[in-house]
Amino acid sequence: MAFPVWKQLLLVSRQNTFSKAWRSSRGGPSLHWKLCCHWNAGKSLDPEVRAFLEENTEVTSSGHLTPEIRLRLLTPRCRFWREKPDLWPYGDPFWAIYWPGGQALSRYILDNPCIVKGRSVLDLGSGCGATAIAAVMSGASQVLANDIDPIAGRAMILNCELNHLNPFPITIKNIINSEPGNWDLIVLGDMFYDERLADDLHHWLRKCIRIQRTEVLIGDPGRHQFLSHSIRSQLHKVIEYSLPEYTRQENNGLTSSIVWSYQPSNSLENC
Repeated sequence: MAFPVWKQLLLVSRQNTFSKAWRSSRGGPSLHWKLCCHWNAGKSLDPEVRAFLEENTEVTSSGHLTPEIRLRLLTPRCRFWREKPDLWPYGDPFWAIYWPGGQALSRYILDNPCIVKGRSVLDLGSGCGATAIAAVMSGASQVLANDIDPIAGRAMILNCELNHLNPFPITIKNIINSEPGNWDLIVLGDMFYDERLADDLHHWLRKCIRIQRTEVLIGDPGRHQFLSHSIRSQLHKVIEYSLPEYTRQENNGLTSSIVWSYQPSNSLENC
C-alpha cells in the first residue's frame, strides 16, 4: 500500500493548524460532566453528515492493535484516500486515522480492564473514539470524550453504534488550561506533535494530578516531538506494542507504540 499523499499533508497540517485550535481557548471556565456534553445517547446525527461519513469511510477492525473494536476510517478503498485533502468538505479528517498512540492505549485498556473499571475517564483528543470505546467496554463508570473537531464527535457516535454501545458524552470544547475536572484517569494518544501544545499539556496534566490526584496515561509511538520534550523525563514506560504491518505502512514505518504513565516529580507543588 502506497502512503497516500493526502495523509502526508495531513501530518504536516496537524502541526500547523490543529495545534493552534487547541491553544485558541485558554483559561476557560471549570467544566463538569453534564455541562460540557454536546452529544449523548439522545442526540441524533444530522442525516446529511451521517450519509457523507457512511459513504466515504470504511468499517474496519483489521490492521490495528484492537480487532475487537470496529471503526469508520479512511482506508485505501475509500474515495478520498487519494484525493486532495482540501476536497474533503468538513476540515482535515484527523479523526479518520487510527493513530498508533491511541491504538496502544486502547489495547492496554482492553487487556487490563482494572485500569478503568468503576472509574471516571477523560479521553483527551479522542479522534475516532477508540480509546473511549475501550474504556466503556472495560467497565468505566463514566467516560467523557473530548475532541475540538465537531465532525470527530459525530464520527464517534457512529463508532459507538458499530460496537453496540450507547454514545458516551462528547465535548468539542478546548479544555486544556481549564480548571481540572474530577477525573480518575486521563488518557491521551498522539497529542505531542507541536512544542507549544506539548508545553500546555505538560502544565495542565501536572495541574490535574496536583489538584485531583488524576492518573494520566499517554500513548505515543516515539515521535521526535514527544521524545525530545521535557515531559519525557517524567514518564514511566508501562508497555510497548509491536504495530501491525498495515499500521506501520500508514505511519512511515513506525514499528511500535508505547503506553507511558505520567508521574511528574513536582506534581504536589504549586503549578
